[in-house]
Amino acid sequence: MLNAVGQAQNILLVGGTSDIGLAIVREFVSRGGNPNVTLAARKNSPRIDAAVAEVTNAGAGSVEVLDFDATDFASHPDVIKQAFSGGDVDVAVVAFGTLGDQEQLWQDQAAAVESAQVNYTAFVSVGVLLGQEMKRQGHGTIIAMSSVAGQRVRRSNFVYGASKSGMDAFYLQLGEALRDSGVKVTVVRPGQVRTKMTDGLEEAPLTVDKEEVAQTAVEAALKGEPSVFVHKLFGPISLVLQHIPAGIMRKLNF
Repeated sequence: MLNAVGQAQNILLVGGTSDIGLAIVREFVSRGGNPNVTLAARKNSPRIDAAVAEVTNAGAGSVEVLDFDATDFASHPDVIKQAFSGGDVDVAVVAFGTLGDQEQLWQDQAAAVESAQVNYTAFVSVGVLLGQEMKRQGHGTIIAMSSVAGQRVRRSNFVYGASKSGMDAFYLQLGEALRDSGVKVTVVRPGQVRTKMTDGLEEAPLTVDKEEVAQTAVEAALKGEPSVFVHKLFGPISLVLQHIPAGIMRKLNF
């Protein structure tokens, strides 16, 4: 069970090669207890060996890899069941996704559907399964990676933003549904993060490092916060953006 200082016995990362997800796992591992870590990712991923080494070197007691394909929804029940087969999972981090070419996405039906399946449908699939397993065991913490892009969906990335908006709302209400079961859900909302996913992109204002995301996510989860903005300015900024009329938003260059 996750204790007051963030020590856990068993940690699951769904999206086992995610830079942000791995940073969150490292943050938990750094707090001691030599937790066992399960990485759910494609076993043929060229990044999986490095991910295993990263978590092992951080001090994990053991590392297991489960084959996980975000859009193979029929396989998800077995993957999550395997993750819980060795004992209770104290923390599950859900951190996968794609960004893609935002101009292509709204004009390419197949690409848009794939993006929505990865960034929204797969999150719902995994969230339902995690919620039920943790409800059964009577405790647990789910950390779900969202984005400020979902707070006010903008023309510049509306396929991605719309998926994140739905995913964000789902996990917030999953937390409400599980409130009396001993299970907590924390939705984490960074802006742009310096990772492989954003390599080559122009750096946006308020960009943060993955370590800052990890520390914010873990602290928010320990406090039982339902959601958290990584950069503190994004809270008030998102609130303002939600009340700007569409005509004015249309003129803003971002």
